[in-house]
Amino acid sequence: MARRKKAEEMASRVRNLLAMDAAGIMRRLDARKDEMFGLFSRLRSREPLLGTIASRYASGAFDQLIHLPEQEQAVVDHFYSRLDELRWYFTYTEDMPGTAQLIFSKLHKRLEESYRVLVVTLGPPVPPDGARVVDVEAVRQDAAEASSRKRLERTTASSRQRRA
Repeated sequence: MARRKKAEEMASRVRNLLAMDAAGIMRRLDARKDEMFGLFSRLRSREPLLGTIASRYASGAFDQLIHLPEQEQAVVDHFYSRLDELRWYFTYTEDMPGTAQLIFSKLHKRLEESYRVLVVTLGPPVPPDGARVVDVEAVRQDAAEASSRKRLERTTASSRQRRA
């Protein structure tokens, strides 16, 4: 029992690190996407592009991924494969900045889709205050009560009919 709890705790920590890394990459891309192409054009340096998509926790990831179930491993691999497509393009492109920005938009969209799947599968990263954010839909109390009352009334009515 203690072994299973420890294994699940390790998997949870790995999920959180991967979720934090992916969220950081996506946050930097969204914040810098306009500026990084201006810098690429002006400085003729790929560093603004590559620095934006740098992964903080990539080293040693394989040793940690073994703690996740196969489906989660596949989702993580897919996200990082999409990120690698972007990294490859940024590293070796000879395109002019305008064309590079168009290609980036296409690759970024694919990365965003993969990121959404990753968040759904692994969950969002635990925020610094330690409280997980849960995505829920608010339901007005009176609507929920009315629905419960209607269900109770139907159940009561069908019970009366069976007895009669």
